[in-house]
Amino acid sequence: MGKPKRERSLPENEAMAVARNLRVSPRKLNLVAGLIRGKKVDTALADLEFSRKRIAQDVKKCVMSAVANAENNHSLDVNDLVVSEAYVGKNLVMKRFAARGRGRASSIMKPFSQITVIVRQTEDDGEGKGRVQKAKAKAETKPAAKSGKGAKDTKGAKPAKAAPKKEAKAEKPAASKAKKSKAGKAGKETK
Repeated sequence: MGKPKRERSLPENEAMAVARNLRVSPRKLNLVAGLIRGKKVDTALADLEFSRKRIAQDVKKCVMSAVANAENNHSLDVNDLVVSEAYVGKNLVMKRFAARGRGRASSIMKPFSQITVIVRQTEDDGEGKGRVQKAKAKAETKPAAKSGKGAKDTKGAKPAKAAPKKEAKAEKPAASKAKKSKAGKAGKETK
């Protein structure tokens, strides 16, 4: 009698991989995880390949491991995989000390972190049609809203803007004449 098989915690169309003890702070690792969230697997791997972050190579290994788990353990199609989740957690923290002035010491924290990547198989037929329909609906509503608002704004805005400009032009010559007359008076008084 062996141990009973543990039930699967993820749905049938998902696979997971965890990379533990990565020598980087969780805050820095979360920046790299944000690069791949919601992207197709091939796009995510390309982004990680050309990322300038040092830890991107370890994250790439974790994504490749999740893809391998999906293909080998759960018989999912690799071409339809999307990185549905990528979240970061804390791990151990090494504490070191550095000598400082006047005989003191200051602590240096060297944090480790872990990343969990979950890939999901999506159906292109259902998702693609939904996106196209949403895009068409947005395109139909936006121009109608813009033309209605634009017509109202232009009618109300043009006369309001034109009137102050004319008044400002009328005020400028009067102000300049006043300055000239003051300058002339001052000039006569000094002579």
